[in-house]
Amino acid sequence: MGESYQNLVAWQKAMDLVVAVYALTECFPRSEQYGLTAQLQRAAVSVPSNIAEGQARHSQPEFYRFLSHARGSLAEAETQIHIALRLRYVTRPAAQAVLDQAAELGRVLNGLLAAIGGRVAAARAATEN
Repeated sequence: MGESYQNLVAWQKAMDLVVAVYALTECFPRSEQYGLTAQLQRAAVSVPSNIAEGQARHSQPEFYRFLSHARGSLAEAETQIHIALRLRYVTRPAAQAVLDQAAELGRVLNGLLAAIGGRVAAARAATEN
């Protein structure tokens, strides 16, 4: 865990997702500026922010907890993209492109959570013996 959060593939993909979400929300109606637009942007920004904060704490259990928060924010952003699609604020191809990025990030986060979760469980088991 000594390396920078910026070297994590999950963080890099999350940053790419933020850029994609901001581009996607450019076509939202102005009336949504403080509604769905802001909510979706905040959820997207929360993903790499939680990855960075968790890694910076230099604690496997804390990192796991913040990765879980990142995964939750990712699900929130995906849901909001589906809402924008239902409201016809975006085209299906535009939404799908961002949802595909989100799905790939989700797989990376799940892999990272599985790896760290195993280490956290092993550390707990070692301290109990």
